Amino acid sequence: MVKITKEAALAYHEGMRPGKIEVKPTKAYSTQTDLSLAYSPGVAFPCLEIQQKPDDAYKYTDKGNLVAVISNGTAVLGLGDIGAMSGKPVMEGKGLLFKIYGGIDVFDIEIAEKDPEKFCETVERIAPTFGGINLEDIKAPQCFYIEERLKRTLDIPVMHDDQHGTAIISAAGLKNALEVNGKDIAKVKIVVNGAGAAAISCTKMYVALGAKTENILMLDSKGVITSDRENLTEQKKLFATDRRDVHTLEEAIKGADVFVGLSKGNVLTQDMIRSMAEQPIVFALANPVPEISYEDAMASRPDVLMSTGRSDYPNQINNVIGFPYIFRGALDVHATAINEEMKLAAVHAIADLAKQPVPDVVNDVYHVNNLTFGPLYFIPKPVDPRLITEVSAAVAKAAIDSGVARTTITDWAAYKNKLREMLGQETKLTQKLYDTARKHPQRVVFAEGLHPTMLKAAVQAKAEGICQPILLGNDERIKKLAKELDLSLDGVEIVNLRHDREAERRERYAHILAEKRQREGYTFDEANDKMFERNYFGMMMVETGDADAFITGLYTKYSNTIKVAKEVVGIQPGYSHFATMHILNTSKGVYYISDTLINRHPDKDTLMDVAKLSAATVRFFNEEPNIAMISYSNFGTDDCGSPLQVHETVAAMQKQFPELAIDGEMQINFALNRELRDSKFPFSRLKGKDVNTLVFPNLSSANGAYKLLQGLNTDAEIIGPIQMGLNKPIHFTDFESSVRDIVNVTAVAVIDAYVAKLKAKHNA
Repeated sequence: MVKITKEAALAYHEGMRPGKIEVKPTKAYSTQTDLSLAYSPGVAFPCLEIQQKPDDAYKYTDKGNLVAVISNGTAVLGLGDIGAMSGKPVMEGKGLLFKIYGGIDVFDIEIAEKDPEKFCETVERIAPTFGGINLEDIKAPQCFYIEERLKRTLDIPVMHDDQHGTAIISAAGLKNALEVNGKDIAKVKIVVNGAGAAAISCTKMYVALGAKTENILMLDSKGVITSDRENLTEQKKLFATDRRDVHTLEEAIKGADVFVGLSKGNVLTQDMIRSMAEQPIVFALANPVPEISYEDAMASRPDVLMSTGRSDYPNQINNVIGFPYIFRGALDVHATAINEEMKLAAVHAIADLAKQPVPDVVNDVYHVNNLTFGPLYFIPKPVDPRLITEVSAAVAKAAIDSGVARTTITDWAAYKNKLREMLGQETKLTQKLYDTARKHPQRVVFAEGLHPTMLKAAVQAKAEGICQPILLGNDERIKKLAKELDLSLDGVEIVNLRHDREAERRERYAHILAEKRQREGYTFDEANDKMFERNYFGMMMVETGDADAFITGLYTKYSNTIKVAKEVVGIQPGYSHFATMHILNTSKGVYYISDTLINRHPDKDTLMDVAKLSAATVRFFNEEPNIAMISYSNFGTDDCGSPLQVHETVAAMQKQFPELAIDGEMQINFALNRELRDSKFPFSRLKGKDVNTLVFPNLSSANGAYKLLQGLNTDAEIIGPIQMGLNKPIHFTDFESSVRDIVNVTAVAVIDAYVAKLKAKHNA
C-alpha cells in the first residue's frame, strides 16, 4: 500500500483548484433563451407548481438527488473535536464518495454549534433544500439525541453514518463470518470494546440479526459495563450486564466467539485472541490504528477470521460499501425516512453479494484472480460495481414495503439498468446489443483460449447468454487455467486444433482453403500447415459453418490477422477493402469512428469503401448515417495531399449516393458543432443535421482520435473494433482489451452472424 505523507495529502487537496468537489449545471445555458428558462422569467412556473404541490420539488429541482453532509466537527475521524471548519475536508471527501459511488449530489455543511438544540434548529431550517441528510462526525451522546430529533421533525431520510454505516457493514460481515465458521448468531458470545455511537449502533444491529443481549459484553474506557454502575447513559444501559465476575477486556474475551473493536489501537493482545473460542471472529475497527494489527492477529492462531477498517487487508469494514447506496435507494423512492427495515435490507443485500461470483473489475483492482466467499473474502470490496444495484434496490424495496416511500418502483430490472447507466457501468447502447444477442445466441470461437482475459470474456459471454463459446487451445491447460481463475467451463466447448483427433478436420479445412486459393499459389500441404495456427483454423470454422463468428487479436499482430482474414473469408462483393470502426458512446450521443485499425494510408478508392462500409454499419445499428469526412482543411481550402483525397471522395460519394447525408472535407470542430457548421458553410449537405459518423483520412488520425478519448478517461464508452466488409463475422480485439471490451465485441459479432444468416435465408 502506498504510504500517505502529509506533503502528498496537502498537495492533493490544494492542487489544480482547492478542495475536492464542485457544482456543475445540468441544463443548457449557452443562449439567452436558456438563461430565461433557467432563471427569470421561466423559473417562476416551477416555483408556482411547487407552491401548489410541494412534492413537485422532486420533479422540478435536484432535491431528489441532493444530500446534505452535515457536521459540527466534534468527532472527526480519529482527530476528535477539531471544530466545524477543520472538519470540512472530511465532509467534502464524503461528498466525493457519494458522487462517484452513488451518483448523488452533495452540499457539505459545517455548523459551528455544539449545543444539540441549536444544532437541530439550524438543520431543520435548511432541510427543505435536501432529499436526505447525512450526519457526520458528531460526538456521543449528543449524536443520539440529534439524530432521533431530526428523524421525528423532518420528512426526509436522516442517518448518522458513523453509527449506522459501520453497523450495517459490520453486521453484514458478521453474518457471513458466522456462516463461514458455521456458528449460530443466537448462541455466540460477543465482546464489544467501545461504547460510542458506532459501537452502540453496531450492537443493536447484531441483536436485530438474532444475537442475544445476555451473550453480549460491552466495554468502555472504565471496563465492562455492568448494570450496577452509576450514571450510565440510556444507550449504555441497553447493554449493561448483570454479571459481576468480569471487569477487564482480558477477562471478558475468554471463550468469546466474536470480538468487535470500536475503541483505540493496540488494546487487544495475541494472548487474548488465543483465549477465545475456536474459529474466533475478530473485527479490529479502530482507525487508523486497529485494536490489534492484522499480522499479529493472524500470527496468534491460524483459525481467526479477521476484519479491519483498512483497505490493504482482507475483509475491510468500509462505510462506503453502504451509505451511497442506502441514500440512493431512499432518494429514488422519495422516502420520508431511513428506517430499520431499510437498514436490515442493506445488511442482507451486502452479505448476499459477497457469495456471488466476483466481477473481473474487482479482481483486477486488487490484483487477484479468484476472490471467492470464505475466510479471506466475506465482505464485498468497495469497488464492486454491483453494490449500487443490489443494495439500492433492496433499500428502495424495503422503503416501499414499510410504507415510507412517496413513489413506487414496479420494473426493478429497468431500475437497476438506470442505476448502471447513471454510473457509466452500462448504457442503453450496450443493453440493446446484449438484449439483441441474447435473443439470437450464436456459436462464437475465441482464438486465444489460454489468454486469461479472453477466457474470462468467453465465460462471461456465456453467463450473459449472448453466445455459445468455443475456445481454441490445449484443453488440459485451459481447464487448469479456469480452475486457477475459479471459472466454470460448463457449456463451454474446447477445441484443441493441434490434437490428433482434429486431424480429419484440419485436412478438410485445408482442402477447402487450397481449392479456394489455388490460383494464388496455395497447395494442400501449405494450407494443411496453416491449420495448426489459431487464426486460420478458427476462421475456417466460421467459413465452413462449424461456427458462426470468430474473435481474435489479443496475441496476434493486426497485419497477420488481416492477411489471414482476406485469404480465408475474403472481402464482401462490391468492395475492394475492408475496415474497422469504433463506437464512442458519450453523454452527447453515439459517434461512429472509421477506419481505426486496417488501412494505414488510404487512397480515394479506399476512402470510398470505408465511407460506404461506415454508412452500412451505422444502419446495421439502426441509425441513419450523417457522415463527416474529416481533414485539417475545410471544403477545398487545401488542394493537395490527404485533403484533396477526402475532397474528391466526398464528391464521388455525393454523386453515387445523392440521398446520403455526407460532406467534407471538414475540420472536426465543424463536424461536431452543427450551429457553427451551418453558419459558416450553409451549403453543406449536412445542414441542420447532427453528425454521428466520422470518417478520418488515415489510420493515424482515426486511431489517435479514439485512443485520445480513451486515454483521457472521458465519459465515452468505447466499443470496438467492429469489422466492416468481410464476408464472415470475423472480429478483432487488441492486447489492451478488457474482459468488458471483448464481451461487447462478442455481442456485436453475434448480431453480425445472425443478420448474415437472415440475409442468406432471404437471398436463398
